[in-house]
Amino acid sequence: MVTEEGSPRSPEAKLGMEVEELWDIQEAQLTPTEKLNVCFESIPVSEFPHASSSQVIEIKSDASLGEAVRLLSQHKILSAPVVNVDAPEDASWIDRYLGMVEFAGIVVWILHQSEKNGMLDTSDSFSSALEDSQPKSPKTAGNFFELLTSSDFYKNTKVKDISGSFRWAPFLALQTSNSFLTMLLLLSKYRMKSVPVVDPGDQKIDNIITQSAVIHMLEECADLQWFKSLGSKKLCDIGLPLMSANQVIKVDEDEPVLQAFNLMRQKGVGGLPVVSGGNKPVANISIRDVQFLLIAPEIYKDYRSITAKNFVTSVKRYLEDNQKASPLVSGMITCRKEDTLKDAITKLDSKEIHRIYVVDEEGNLEGVITLRDIISRIVHEPHGYFGDFFDGVLPLPANSRV
Repeated sequence: MVTEEGSPRSPEAKLGMEVEELWDIQEAQLTPTEKLNVCFESIPVSEFPHASSSQVIEIKSDASLGEAVRLLSQHKILSAPVVNVDAPEDASWIDRYLGMVEFAGIVVWILHQSEKNGMLDTSDSFSSALEDSQPKSPKTAGNFFELLTSSDFYKNTKVKDISGSFRWAPFLALQTSNSFLTMLLLLSKYRMKSVPVVDPGDQKIDNIITQSAVIHMLEECADLQWFKSLGSKKLCDIGLPLMSANQVIKVDEDEPVLQAFNLMRQKGVGGLPVVSGGNKPVANISIRDVQFLLIAPEIYKDYRSITAKNFVTSVKRYLEDNQKASPLVSGMITCRKEDTLKDAITKLDSKEIHRIYVVDEEGNLEGVITLRDIISRIVHEPHGYFGDFFDGVLPLPANSRV
């Protein structure tokens, strides 16, 4: 947080002070959102604090799917840009990067291709496990992913082999001169999980801005006037949550865990609640948790089927045994509609997650609030703002989404 005059400030708080200075000179008749639009449009994205070197990684196009999963898991990131190893050294960044590879895309693509083309091991045990995992089946056999990750198909398929698939995420980057407002809108309205920032000089990635980094910046600015104009208000007074309880995508604890991940991909959400008794959230499964189907497949082998409840229980035990931190271990976080925006952001930042569930006094689900929802209350997209920004920046594969 911002501290008293003369004492050290975090890079995020210093950035917040720059916003504060711009805020103070805005015309009085502007609304808080209009003021912040002007402020954030005036600040280049190059001023956003740099991510740690462990988070700014690239995956080579000739890496195997297994290697990609290991790197994403090791660095605790959702996705990473894929470098075309066949591109010339002096290639522009548009030619240098093929796209983004992410956990969910890898898993869903493997399942799709194996069902479509029979590319995996056809031994009796694997066929039985695969049969149980078909979309119409109510269960996924406990040994399915152990067999999958030991198959030659999984070990030998390269990241570049999935670049043309319908699950491929395109590479869309900002240049260092683009504005802070552009970055916020890409993370919110345009639903990007992270935003790469490219240095036009060396044509390589200079920074990667994640949702968690933006949440942390907001938390560090909580005592500044521009943040207080919204942060001190109750969630219900600024129209949050945007979704009512019956609109929230959720999965029952007895449903197959693959149903949870399939719903995330189909609905374009980054996580969902596991509910018990119809509408009481008992756990959260995020899109990054799909890694645990691949890096520790042996932990499910004693289950006849991998339900959402079995998945959460097994992963918690695995993480505790290996002394690893994860939102799955510390539990989901909740708030009330009467809490302030600052309260919600503080909770999100403390757990380094992007989603908080709104519950009533009896613990029943009333809605969900994400970073995207919060940003939508801070800034808005001016009419015609992006213009032809998305044209020609990248070839969008059919059915892809930004």
